[in-house]
Amino acid sequence: MKWEHALKDYTNYLKLERGLSDNSISNYQLDVRKLQKFLNVNDIEVGPGQISEEIIQKFIYDVSSSLNARSQSRLISGLRSFFDYLVFENYREQNPLELIESPKTGRKLPDIISTEEVDRIIQAIDLGKTEGERNRAIIETLYGCGLRVSELTELKLSDLFFDEGFIKITGKGNKQRFVPISEYTIKYITLYKDEVRPHQPIKDEYSDTLFLNRRGRQLTRAMIFTIVRKLTEEAGIKKKVSPHTFRHSFATHLLENGADLRAIQQMLGHESITTTEVYVHVDRTHLREVMESFHPRR
Repeated sequence: MKWEHALKDYTNYLKLERGLSDNSISNYQLDVRKLQKFLNVNDIEVGPGQISEEIIQKFIYDVSSSLNARSQSRLISGLRSFFDYLVFENYREQNPLELIESPKTGRKLPDIISTEEVDRIIQAIDLGKTEGERNRAIIETLYGCGLRVSELTELKLSDLFFDEGFIKITGKGNKQRFVPISEYTIKYITLYKDEVRPHQPIKDEYSDTLFLNRRGRQLTRAMIFTIVRKLTEEAGIKKKVSPHTFRHSFATHLLENGADLRAIQQMLGHESITTTEVYVHVDRTHLREVMESFHPRR
């Protein structure tokens, strides 16, 4: 079996059976491409059905000098998934990464910004520009609903259930969830949707997409990152802020104000509660207040 054939089948599996996003699929493909490049550079002629654990170990050792522990762990996980698929389809008998351990990475605490910094970023928006109202609605939605950037760009007009106080989100693996939305966020989305969006050109295929660029097309992930970066600079905030920072801040601020961890898990669309528990470690002040309020020996 050739690499291109195996990768094509694997890509179809990720797309059709696992329902992953294009971005996730690209990351999985990149893992396999890195292994292919290593084989080509070192003149190792072996197919995906025959490659050994020893060759995989040499590859991991080769890339370890240029990747941190977290990136190495992600690469190993991606390759393990690829070879699991080949075993499942009977292209090979066992996974060559079965006994290869990922490096210990620890748990990276997410970066957050304060409510004051969120306000400064929003105040930096030039509402006199055509895209001003759109950008304010984007920031308010990222922070007000805790969305991933891909969930924001895919948000549809038909996903807005403002009368009920919810929006429908399609997350990882095409899993859908309903996220509550505040009157404050509804106000700015409605302002953009009703007052600005109707006056711009809209391509037919994006007629149901909420946030559009100047050409009437769906905004890209890269464009959202650019918007956030520029606004952060204009607000005079020195720390690194990405669209995901608003998601982390959303969860942390909810926890600070007494929200239940299970409720936060549902709103963020985390499959496991352990993923959400990282915010407990971020909000140490809240933990101390809980201990001092409720512990019998406080």
